[in-house]
Amino acid sequence: MATTQQAAGTSTMLLLFLLCLILGSDAAAGAAARHGRSHHSGSGNATAQAGAAGGGGKKKATKQPLAPALIVFGDSIVDPGNNNGINTIIKANFPPYGDDFVGHRPTGRFCNGRIPTDFIASRLGLKDLLPAYLSPEPLERQDLITGVSFASGGTGFDPLTPRLASVISLPDQLNMFHEYLAKVRDVAGGDAVDKILSHGVFAICAGSDDVANTYFTMRARREYDHASYARLLVTQAASFVEDLIRAGARRVAFIGIPPIGCVPSQRTMSGGLDRGCSQGHNDIAVAYNSGLETELASLRNKYPGTLLVFMDIYGFLYDMMMHPQSYGFTQSTRGCCGTGLLEVSVLCNGLTSAVCSDVDDYLFWDSYHPTEKAYKVLADFVFDNYVKLII
Repeated sequence: MATTQQAAGTSTMLLLFLLCLILGSDAAAGAAARHGRSHHSGSGNATAQAGAAGGGGKKKATKQPLAPALIVFGDSIVDPGNNNGINTIIKANFPPYGDDFVGHRPTGRFCNGRIPTDFIASRLGLKDLLPAYLSPEPLERQDLITGVSFASGGTGFDPLTPRLASVISLPDQLNMFHEYLAKVRDVAGGDAVDKILSHGVFAICAGSDDVANTYFTMRARREYDHASYARLLVTQAASFVEDLIRAGARRVAFIGIPPIGCVPSQRTMSGGLDRGCSQGHNDIAVAYNSGLETELASLRNKYPGTLLVFMDIYGFLYDMMMHPQSYGFTQSTRGCCGTGLLEVSVLCNGLTSAVCSDVDDYLFWDSYHPTEKAYKVLADFVFDNYVKLII
């Protein structure tokens, strides 16, 4: 039975759905079937060569990998399909998601193609696609020991966030990680587990849903002002990092919150008639990022044998949003799916949402998540500036 908070969250999503149906009349009328559009884009062709669909894919390079495994925790930015099999409406396992993926099929990734962790896994020399831990297809031994993602779209550090969205909390993702280690021990032995813990890359990416959904859209933390809510998130995030260190992780990369107030959906809902960036959203993101950097510095002192890297993507993504032409895009205030104003997850679907004619022009795929092309640009920035610090 749904809790009152879950019911409130569902009601909000249904309200947004109705809004999108009204705003999306142009897209419905323009029912150019999504496969009727051009697939000449570089992102689509690159994905078509990426190896096996849905799961982990074959090992990309013959060179020695730069790390033994990539282990990921977080939200929809890094969820390759863990939400597919759980009871939530926060899903992306239907068209037009996956429009430029292998076989033009959806996998549960909130994107038209690959997501950042796929690109990072590839650059580490591990595999072309990082699989979901909850993949319905059993993971082969090699895929298991080279890393998985436990991420769940819609989750966050605020304990309310996963409950409102009925998704997998960060503590539950950590529980799955312990289960995962037991599986690795069974198939590859204790040495493989030790190698993953000591030299694997651990990545954490969450916080945006706390700000955009729990705090602003659902107004579920009315007792907190912007500064105190940022502090709540910092406390919860730092606690998760420490729990992960205690579980044995020694190379941890923490991705900060982007300028969430500038994504299309938040522009639409909180940016006024001109759909500008929501300053309140961005204020919390900036305060959170600053506070977390301080907490991670303290954890470095507490755990000197651990490499902790804060990945600050705020400024880089803000520049992409403000100057899309500099990165090869022409549109950064609307998503490619439907009107691009509000459609995300169930609102971006093959029945009511046409897609743009050339996805390579767009920074955003839906109203919340970047396109594969944009993720590739972001992943290269993250790898070149931060990942190399912990491998």
